[in-house]
Amino acid sequence: MNIENFNYELPNKLIAQYPPKNRGDSKLLVTNPFLQKLQDLSFQNFISLVRPNDLLIFNNTKVIKARLFGQKETGGKIEILIEQVVDNQKALAMIKSSKKINMDLKIILSNNYVVKILERSENLFLIQLNQGSFHELMDLNGHVPLPPYINRPDEVADIDRYQTVFAKNKGAIAAPTAGLHFSEGDFELFNQNTINYTFITLHVGSGTFQPVKVIDIDQHNMHSEKFEITNQTKNKIETAKKNGGRIIAIGTTVLRALESACINDEIMTGHQETKIFIKPGYKFKLVDSLFTNFHLPKSTLLMLVSAFAGYEFTKKMYSHAIKKNYRFFSYGDAMFIEQKFINND
Repeated sequence: MNIENFNYELPNKLIAQYPPKNRGDSKLLVTNPFLQKLQDLSFQNFISLVRPNDLLIFNNTKVIKARLFGQKETGGKIEILIEQVVDNQKALAMIKSSKKINMDLKIILSNNYVVKILERSENLFLIQLNQGSFHELMDLNGHVPLPPYINRPDEVADIDRYQTVFAKNKGAIAAPTAGLHFSEGDFELFNQNTINYTFITLHVGSGTFQPVKVIDIDQHNMHSEKFEITNQTKNKIETAKKNGGRIIAIGTTVLRALESACINDEIMTGHQETKIFIKPGYKFKLVDSLFTNFHLPKSTLLMLVSAFAGYEFTKKMYSHAIKKNYRFFSYGDAMFIEQKFINND
């Protein structure tokens, strides 16, 4: 398929620059590809759509304050985005500079921290810190790595709001945004209503924002992400399936991890890595329903949703959302695709 098949026009006013006042104060587009259903509800209606024996699966990755600002010895400004901490004093990072970046460049940060570039690997740099650890540095000087379509500096409120209430395992540089809608009160309701839920961990990397640069999407080189599935989660999935419940992925990161881990009808557990590229024509093995935000034009996440809900129906969903003034992207509204599109080709 051509990349332009996944393009759409979005008014800038619909790109959410701030989260809603309270978690869950969002609209919810409920859709069903089989029934060709589109229903405008609110997030507060979501719990009523969960059936007995269904299993909600969340991504409990924790966003790190991965954006750092510094300067060259000559005074030129530099921006660093930590992609992965290798050890206390080494990390892989993206670096932004107005001029060409040379090896052995020293970047001066506040509090006497200095970073030196050791080598380059594609669009990432291996960097070394002169003292302390990268986690200490990020805690002290780091900024919340808001996505590029949020056109403002990060604020104190983002430390809380660009993080899920169930975030546990540090390592993401982008939030699993479908999970941002859920509050502690929602989990209390899940427990009161015996709604089953569990967690996986997938550390979202900068690749999630990388544009598809090829015309034929089959030629796209998909980014890699690390994830973990526990035995407890595997057991809960098997129980839900056995009892006729749906596996409901809360977010595309959860869907990606689950589909990657399902090999020959067996769910692999432990630490894993995936480069899976889910696009129209993909046959889903494990996930039955998807709760997700709205995604960027020409993005691999929009392609994933197009595979899950069907290409033509996804276009219909997005046109409806734009017409009804839904808020888009990380801090925006959500959709619930009640069942996956059945591709009988």
